[in-house]
Amino acid sequence: MTAPSRPSRPVFDPESLPVEPADLVLPAIAPDRLTPDGLRARFDRDLPWEQETREVRWRETADPRVAAVLVALVVREEGLTVLLTQRTAHLNDHAGQVSFPGGRHEPHDATTTATALREAQEEVGLDPSRVEVLGSLPEYLTGTGFRVTPVVGLVHPPFTVQADTFEVAEIFEVPLRFLMDPQNHEVRVLNWEGGNRRFFAMPYPRGTPDGTGGDYFIWGATAGMLRNFYRFLAA
Repeated sequence: MTAPSRPSRPVFDPESLPVEPADLVLPAIAPDRLTPDGLRARFDRDLPWEQETREVRWRETADPRVAAVLVALVVREEGLTVLLTQRTAHLNDHAGQVSFPGGRHEPHDATTTATALREAQEEVGLDPSRVEVLGSLPEYLTGTGFRVTPVVGLVHPPFTVQADTFEVAEIFEVPLRFLMDPQNHEVRVLNWEGGNRRFFAMPYPRGTPDGTGGDYFIWGATAGMLRNFYRFLAA
């Protein structure tokens, strides 16, 4: 009798996993750095900084798939926000997760920046002309086999968004100052195949009027890239 094949990755509820402290002694990013001018100045400087430990791969692949995401920082009067999406539940990759707009690099994309802008336009209808690209963070290798370039850009209103309902269930924004404060960073721990896998999470309250809406659960690769953005800005 043939033994059942082992799943290539575990199936689990990340919100139910144990929580470990996540460097609560680290400071929040200073407010003047979380402004358009502050971010432009940071990307203009070549300062040394260290990325967080990368994700452990669920399954080794010889050639990770190249992708890019847009870390879209919306210029609001009350401060910058990060535009995020909740992916639909039926997708093969990262179903139901909170993600940046983005996706796989296509042969006709001249650069990873072109990939990020094209994917953002396809997924959420964001006009590339409203995006001021500031630069990119180093590639992020995900546990699911993607080599992702986070492209960081300022999104200048007025603009509109429209979800591609096949891929995107919801579009929302989270204050950048919330995500750049380590007090809001968690480490979740998964025991799998006799070892522990750790990943960052940044739950953000939905803010429903009755207080029962739960959180936008930002975790995995998206939280990992945001944590690297914190390290970049803290340097």
